[in-house]
Amino acid sequence: SVSFRQQQKAQGEINMVSVDVPPGYGYCVLVAIFSMFMLFWKAEKVAFARKRHNVKYPTMYSPTNEAFNCYQRAHQNTLENYPQFLALLLIGGLYNPIVTAAAGAIWCIGRIFYALGYYTGDPKKRMNGMFGYLGTLAMLYTTLRFATGLLGVF
Repeated sequence: SVSFRQQQKAQGEINMVSVDVPPGYGYCVLVAIFSMFMLFWKAEKVAFARKRHNVKYPTMYSPTNEAFNCYQRAHQNTLENYPQFLALLLIGGLYNPIVTAAAGAIWCIGRIFYALGYYTGDPKKRMNGMFGYLGTLAMLYTTLRFATGLLGVF
């Protein structure tokens, strides 16, 4: 569990809240590192797809090559969701690092299945990775519990 300590200050100064990092928080850090390698893998897949489909930089999407666009969208969509993922993982982990790390791993695995489905060239198959959003919901829960704990609501 996370302990909160409010430090008393002289009049006019801001009260500060200290947060102790709970045991097991290292699992959240490891999931964050794993997610970075997952992004590297996706970036590499896009780079190879660029070469294979002859899509030159700085062209983001091909007007004629749907196969390339599937690779690019799989990577881009993950990047669009990545800031929220990291925030939920690293903040929610302060409330319950084990549950949050497991949820973060589910999100990452979901993103891999999402990409593998997209890489088939059939965009509908990206839905194979939608289970990853269950991880997002779990991380949202632990982050909300952390926030409400800071506010003294729960």
